[in-house]
Amino acid sequence: MIYNSINMKVIAIASVGGHWVQLLRLRPAFEGSELIFVSTKPDFAKMVEGSKFYAVADASRWDKMKLIKSFFDVFGIIRREKPDVVITTGAAPGLMGLISAKILGKRTIWVDSIANVEELSMSGKIASKFASRVYTQWPQLATDKILFAGNILS
Repeated sequence: MIYNSINMKVIAIASVGGHWVQLLRLRPAFEGSELIFVSTKPDFAKMVEGSKFYAVADASRWDKMKLIKSFFDVFGIIRREKPDVVITTGAAPGLMGLISAKILGKRTIWVDSIANVEELSMSGKIASKFASRVYTQWPQLATDKILFAGNILS
């Protein structure tokens, strides 16, 4: 268990692809909590029926205007929902979520993608500067600040 998640409100954010798949595999860690999902593809709401879902603008470092829109979309969701913790597996919308949550005084968790074998992702490196907890899925990337607790792909 990442935090004592019983009776907590958790916002879980990820963009499409492997980030989303890995985020969904974390659901058991938050059993007993209110889990709210945020992603960049509205159709993903069908995958998390029974949980609240928000779609936000997709963004990347190459489109600064979309990054700004993504930040304000996610900031508004976090301000409105008032979660206890925000967790993300990346990428840019998740990082925007961590920045928003930090500004609003919320606990934050970054889980770097299993695809990053040799070093943390660029977003993971940024997240490691301010996230409450940062996890890598590779033991050789663990440090005093970046934790290894196994991987989430089986």
